[in-house]
Amino acid sequence: MTDRLQHQIDGFLEYIAAERNFSDNTSSAYRNDLSQFSSYLRDTGHDSWDLDRETLQGFHSFLWKRKYRDTTVARKIAAIRSFLHFLQAEGVVQSDLTEHLTSPKVGKYLPHSISPDEVNELLSKPGTDTPSGLRDGAMLNLLWDTGMRVTELTSLDLDHIDSSTTTVRCVGKGSKEREIYFTLNTNNILARYLESGRPKLARRDDERAFFLNHHGDRLTRQGFWLILKAYARAAGIENISPHTLRHSFATFMLNKTRDLNAVRVWLGHSNISTTQIYTHLSLDDLRDTYYQAHPRAVAD
Repeated sequence: MTDRLQHQIDGFLEYIAAERNFSDNTSSAYRNDLSQFSSYLRDTGHDSWDLDRETLQGFHSFLWKRKYRDTTVARKIAAIRSFLHFLQAEGVVQSDLTEHLTSPKVGKYLPHSISPDEVNELLSKPGTDTPSGLRDGAMLNLLWDTGMRVTELTSLDLDHIDSSTTTVRCVGKGSKEREIYFTLNTNNILARYLESGRPKLARRDDERAFFLNHHGDRLTRQGFWLILKAYARAAGIENISPHTLRHSFATFMLNKTRDLNAVRVWLGHSNISTTQIYTHLSLDDLRDTYYQAHPRAVAD
């Protein structure tokens, strides 16, 4: 692609970050998807946005041949749709090109969670005899206690955690802040990390990040993901993702409290419909709730 076309992609990425307040992770995904799209156009001999039905449907076939999951194809198509609408609004293209793009139907996503026993096995794996082990134990326990997003965890600064009230001030999507409680056990684990782990990882006195990597810099989301995978293997847990502890927290707390709005607040969801995805209770849970609630019900 020419510099001019790349400049238009960069302009779109600036737009979604500034005007639509997309998160860094979403913006990064859009950048990757549009880079793939532009590479496809370059390889098929296109040097402008003068696209036709055949070209756009060809890209759709290009994605399918690479055996992406439906969710991945849908995300990539959504990114390109947004970009083409942006070009039309800017007057770069004169017609709605998105009518030539079709997206696969994707079923409702049910987050994967692990059981409390599996969580306890996972939390037992970090050692306490190294700075990184103390850090990892602190991270995993804090995630399990709070249900924070991994990006929120790695964005924590020293002044975000208040040991006197056992609360963490979390900055979520859209720069919205919320306070979440954590347990006294995790408070003690955090204290040990701050006393014996973090000082050995830190390289600069002015570094404010709470969780540090071995270079003394803020631990990244990708760095956490590598750490989590290693402990999951050690715990014999195969199906895990960066947000597994968040999903497990949400499912467990909802099953215990039945309070959808409380879980919504803890998770930092703006809309309760987002939280409702965790209401996939088991038949036994529903049966127990029914017999506890209905005045004429008598359990067997």
